[in-house]
Amino acid sequence: MTAAVIFDIDGVLVDSPHARAWGDSLQRLMTTRWRDVAAATGYVPERYTFALYQQIVAGKPRQEGAAALLEYFDIPDPDGKRARELSDLKQQMILTLIQRGEFAAFEDGLRFILALKARGIKLAAASSSKNANRMLQQVFLRPFCEKHCLQLPFVTSEMRLIDLFDANVSGHDFARGKPHPEILLTAAKLLGVSPDRCVVIEDAPSGVRAAKAAAMHCIGVARHGDTSLLEAAGADWVVTSLDEIDIQNLLHRLL
Repeated sequence: MTAAVIFDIDGVLVDSPHARAWGDSLQRLMTTRWRDVAAATGYVPERYTFALYQQIVAGKPRQEGAAALLEYFDIPDPDGKRARELSDLKQQMILTLIQRGEFAAFEDGLRFILALKARGIKLAAASSSKNANRMLQQVFLRPFCEKHCLQLPFVTSEMRLIDLFDANVSGHDFARGKPHPEILLTAAKLLGVSPDRCVVIEDAPSGVRAAKAAAMHCIGVARHGDTSLLEAAGADWVVTSLDEIDIQNLLHRLL
């Protein structure tokens, strides 16, 4: 039977600047346009951490992530205007950072996805971020393969990371974002693979919960010491690097 692997992008394949963009955007607003309410909120720059980003923002659509930050810091937003403002500024910042190339692909992620492709496994990208494809388009694979002496005939001089996927629903507009399973179920449908034959690779609790809601297997990638968060969300197993995954054993579980 056919098996498939569905990837989140940010934090799994790409070390993206999303956390930085959210934090910088919030700080700028709190010290400029929102400074009149700042003293009455729970916000101080030191309270925004990467761990907080992972827990309440990562994996969610942009507007939901903005609303989650405002709620966490008790920043009033009765009409949703501040969430939109934060969301828009964050998008401006992330585009600038991506255009500058201030991100990198994880080498373990590239090794893992190339090994799956070489075995003919169906692959899908399923990130909530509308910026995921911009990063995938900037990662060329030939230099990585040459650096690590990987002889893969399907990797051409112009092949980019985005070209490895058989389906890509990253950044599409869905009625409900993660942890709702819609994005993952759509990816599986496009691949023509039943959910129980799919494994989702995620680094955020919301993504893990989406995978389990879709009745899919899920591997959590705990790059930042957040193993307990991913386990609590329901990950079937957690690794700190994708190099830890035995692909043959993974396929045995799926098939």
